[in-house]
Amino acid sequence: MSDVATAAVARPATPSLVADLITLTKPRIISLLLVTTIAPMFITPAGLPSWRLVGWVALGGYLMAGGANAINMWFDRDIDDKMARTRLRPIPAGRMTPAAVLLFGLTLGAAAFVLFWHFVNPLSAWLALAGLAFYVLVYTVWLKRLSPQNIVIGGAAGAFPPLVGWAAMTGSISLGALYLFAIIFYWTPPHFWALALNKQQDYGAAGVPMMPNVYGVHETKRQMLLYTLMLIPLTIMPSVVGITGLLYGLAAALLGLRFLQLCWHIMREDGVTPTTWKLYKYSLSYLALLFVAMAVDRWVPFGHRSLPQQLIMQQQPTPMPGMNMSDSSHNH
Repeated sequence: MSDVATAAVARPATPSLVADLITLTKPRIISLLLVTTIAPMFITPAGLPSWRLVGWVALGGYLMAGGANAINMWFDRDIDDKMARTRLRPIPAGRMTPAAVLLFGLTLGAAAFVLFWHFVNPLSAWLALAGLAFYVLVYTVWLKRLSPQNIVIGGAAGAFPPLVGWAAMTGSISLGALYLFAIIFYWTPPHFWALALNKQQDYGAAGVPMMPNVYGVHETKRQMLLYTLMLIPLTIMPSVVGITGLLYGLAAALLGLRFLQLCWHIMREDGVTPTTWKLYKYSLSYLALLFVAMAVDRWVPFGHRSLPQQLIMQQQPTPMPGMNMSDSSHNH
């Protein structure tokens, strides 16, 4: 084989514009967000969702999260250029201009809001937009470069999807939805800090004050263990209060025990070991399986008890007795 042919084989192909646009949305991250959006739709008091509604929620959810991720890449273009795992993204690699990426992100967010408003309901539209705003303004712009608590507070943006799914079905937010919000809120720190432990050099080079870079490896591991100890009872609570059934409760307990076991192992090990990366990968599967178990639990013909839902937020007043109720707002 000639030198020219060898070089052509060795040179990686330049991604197409379509591939770059997909990259900007971070599809692997969104796949988990969609699980945590759609699964709650199967456990609300409103019954089972139609596949049409699930489709609109999935499309709107992808576009809204994709828009948030694109805006995040626009704002973080300077530090992305300093980190090995991000410097090949479209902006630092020079394949797309910052203005084009920002416009793309804003367009996706606007399109998602319109879809939710017209094909789902207004409350789900506002909650999805709030998730985008929280991720961009609170996490990306404000906290990420300022505080090692960035992922604790800013990470709440990732807990909005269950609220969106719940509101899509019921037009309201109740205690059950807040339990799901809390689960993701407390899952995020141990999940993300496991990644941060493995990427300390990247974050250090970019000047991002992640927990391991500021407080050290041991304190990060200790914090991960504490959050996991708070997370596990939260995951079981929906089954205890009757929002989900026995199957989900058992799944939550078993999945949580494995999470705790891995956290305990990394606490006993010195430095950053392969177990830390194993914990990071497991944390992704853990959250997905937890929410899938919620949806599957609805079809199990035993282990359920029905309790009244306590409303926190409602899209519109409850009709007065005697009034005709039209089909629910999510069946447009």
